[in-house]
Amino acid sequence: MDRANHKDGCRVLIFAKAPETGDVKTLLIPLLGAEGAAALQQQLVKHALTTAVEAKVGAVELWCAPSSEHPFFARCAEEFGVTLRSQGPGDLGQRMFHAFQKSLCHSERVLLVGSDCPALTSQDMRHAAEKLKSGNEVLLGPAEDGGYVLIGLTRCSPRLFQGITWGGSHVMEQTRERLHKLGWRWYELPMLWDVDRPDDYRRLAHLQGWVELRGAKTS
Repeated sequence: MDRANHKDGCRVLIFAKAPETGDVKTLLIPLLGAEGAAALQQQLVKHALTTAVEAKVGAVELWCAPSSEHPFFARCAEEFGVTLRSQGPGDLGQRMFHAFQKSLCHSERVLLVGSDCPALTSQDMRHAAEKLKSGNEVLLGPAEDGGYVLIGLTRCSPRLFQGITWGGSHVMEQTRERLHKLGWRWYELPMLWDVDRPDDYRRLAHLQGWVELRGAKTS
């Protein structure tokens, strides 16, 4: 086989925002404070990396915003042995399309996850990879807030990401509509939750390995 045209089986992309104080997890700042919210962002990104690496479904890449030059990302690359990429400009849909378009040139299957879903397990990622391998063109992990925590593709079209109200409660519904119009076959994992609001943060106490951040008020 020509190695220049060879594609690996699967790779995992993690989208993450730099943990700048006052610029991340802003809905949690009243509960945790700006520094606590930034510290939580670091925890979430590292947890997502641990989950992806332990899943062992393929190479893991950390796609960074606003760029890959933040010192925290450099430490992550060293600790987890992952490749850093910059998400680039545009809204979330444009950035995801760019990441998929680039990655599908080198891999047959690509999973993309955010860093906000500590409930997502390595087993979930392996299940997702298996479902893509078994003939589904798209894999979705619905979120309780109406979005999704994971998307996997074996093919890509900008139409899948255009006209979506990112951050709203109809992202999953709108994505299903796009898939129906494209005529693509997809599979959905069981619904999970992500961490955006104080009630979400309180749920972390029930996950093994998570501890309350100093100064956080959970009452």
